[in-house]
Amino acid sequence: MSKERARRRAAREHEAAIRTSARAAQAERRERRTARTRALRRATTGRLPRRTHVGRPTGSLARRRRTRTSALLLFLLAVNVLVWVLSADWALRLAALVVSVLAAPVLATLLVRR
Repeated sequence: MSKERARRRAAREHEAAIRTSARAAQAERRERRTARTRALRRATTGRLPRRTHVGRPTGSLARRRRTRTSALLLFLLAVNVLVWVLSADWALRLAALVVSVLAAPVLATLLVRR
């Protein structure tokens, strides 16, 4: 009986050793693949500047600010369209465009509160 138990234990240990060596070989292949990928990435995209993720602010205050800014831009666009439609004078059209471009930051500062 003890010889049979010893034989079974030896078979289990042999199978465990095979599994361990297979796992080690797989880990080594994974490490080599990772090293190749890193080397390739370093050689190709390593010279390029990194992109930074810049997300826009979320939340109710940011949404309210975006809405107010959009409304201001829509208002300035509507004024320019009205001047364009109602006036045939190119100087007046150009002046309205220049004034609206220059007035936009001022109006944004005054109307859109932080």
